[in-house]
Amino acid sequence: MLQNVAKVLAVGVALLFSSTLAIAADKLSSGDQRFIKDAAAGGMLEVQLGKLATEKASSQQVKDFGKHMVTDHGKANTELKHLASTKNVQIPTELEGKQKSTYDRLAKLSGDRFDREYMKTMIDDHKEDVDAFQKQADKGNDAEVKSFAAKTLPTLKQHLEMAQSTGQQVGAASEGGLKGFIDKTKDKIKH
Repeated sequence: MLQNVAKVLAVGVALLFSSTLAIAADKLSSGDQRFIKDAAAGGMLEVQLGKLATEKASSQQVKDFGKHMVTDHGKANTELKHLASTKNVQIPTELEGKQKSTYDRLAKLSGDRFDREYMKTMIDDHKEDVDAFQKQADKGNDAEVKSFAAKTLPTLKQHLEMAQSTGQQVGAASEGGLKGFIDKTKDKIKH
């Protein structure tokens, strides 16, 4: 009899806990949910591209930048996964859509061309990330999601500065210039 009461209590606690998670997701604004999903997708891309850079880059500075992305974004991704699970938000587990296209495009490149395109992508992505994380830190609804954004923001700003500096060294700082024109012309001829 006592075992049956314990089982009923255990089931009741489990149901209460699962309904609490569902309620947590219901209370999370759509903007906060979108931020978590977008940040997870972007973070996953940063790690995958960082690994690709360690393999394909010709410049040691680009390889080092890629390693830095794997380490820093890997840590942030782990924290974000935990936050998403406490908020009952489903995040992507593999690259999809724009992120997959970006990865596939860069995976086809090598040498100096990879270095320039990867660093240009990192500059553009980190500009977007800094804007999105700043907006979330300032205007997000959920305190924990805002806190994650605010805590991660200084690292993203540092990444942007590193990407711009490394990008200048490999000729990726701007899309213009002779290298950019030649690369675009080569792409048009291939297709």
